[in-house]
Amino acid sequence: MEKKELLYEGKAKKVYTTEDPDMLIVSYKDDATAFDGQKKGTIVGKGAINNRMTNHVFKLFEAEGIPTHFVEELNDRETVVKKVEIVPLEVIIRNFSAGSFAKKLGMEEGIKLLQPTLEFSYKNDDLHDPFINDYYALALGLATREEIDDITRYAFRVNEIMRKYFAGLGIELIDFKIEFGRYHGAIILADEVSPDTCRLWDMETREKLDKDRFRRDLGNVEDAYQEVFRRLGIQ
Repeated sequence: MEKKELLYEGKAKKVYTTEDPDMLIVSYKDDATAFDGQKKGTIVGKGAINNRMTNHVFKLFEAEGIPTHFVEELNDRETVVKKVEIVPLEVIIRNFSAGSFAKKLGMEEGIKLLQPTLEFSYKNDDLHDPFINDYYALALGLATREEIDDITRYAFRVNEIMRKYFAGLGIELIDFKIEFGRYHGAIILADEVSPDTCRLWDMETREKLDKDRFRRDLGNVEDAYQEVFRRLGIQ
């Protein structure tokens, strides 16, 4: 399958059409942004790591009955995916206090929550992805009740699978953001799972192994991404 026209270019990926109207090719970039694009930079090798890690994890989800947009990995940076209509909701699961959650609630980072939490944000860059709940989503026509129920069920299941998987690698899954799409009337997991979209801490040292190293100028950003990839053991 070959790339045809550039359909869309985002902060971290380019999306191309193919000869099959039902399939797209996603190409991952090394570009890095934070704070709604106010901070920009490059994380060398990030595109290849995020592409291969996403595909690896999505295969785990598929094996557990969670449908995804993954079709075929073409090379280190490019993957064939199903063409979905993205549901304009960022879906965030939190297991520990961190980031905006900790700041908003006046908590220290790294406190284990009594149960995982789910958040929705309205996917809109101009509005800085504002926090909403399912009633907002229904009122604005962003998703149906059935779709929200499917998204919620899949999101918590994804969390269970990833927490267990990463724990086996000595990594604590602090929180993560995922997105879903509509494919022939069904909700499926789309976008990516990577150090860009997850907070991943070393279980013993509590060292951050994710994009917070870029956001907060902690240094060794490439090393952190490479360390996660090394632990995944992807051949």
